[in-house]
Amino acid sequence: MTTPRLPRDDLTAAMAARRELGPDYDDAFIETVVDRIEETLDARAVAPRSRRRVPAPEPRHGDRDHSLAMAVLSLLAAIPLSAIAVVNAGLPGLLIALAGIVIVNFTYTFRPR
Repeated sequence: MTTPRLPRDDLTAAMAARRELGPDYDDAFIETVVDRIEETLDARAVAPRSRRRVPAPEPRHGDRDHSLAMAVLSLLAAIPLSAIAVVNAGLPGLLIALAGIVIVNFTYTFRPR
């Protein structure tokens, strides 16, 4: 359910009609616009209550997410490991070293929690 918006086209049309009718109808125009605004505000006040979200459970002290740290450490480890692999085994060594880093990250990401 979307939050109702005050239709700007309706307000624009009402302003144009007010200009055509002249100052004699100002009170009626103002009352109509205020009623529309109140209806919109009432609808907005009711909408959030009908869509209450269940708060996400807070992580326990031992369940911290270390994904960023793991990514940074993987990048730091990839630099020397790839250099050593290329020097000693060439392209196949580089591919094996990078595959090992990918496997470690993959198993960390999908580990049982």
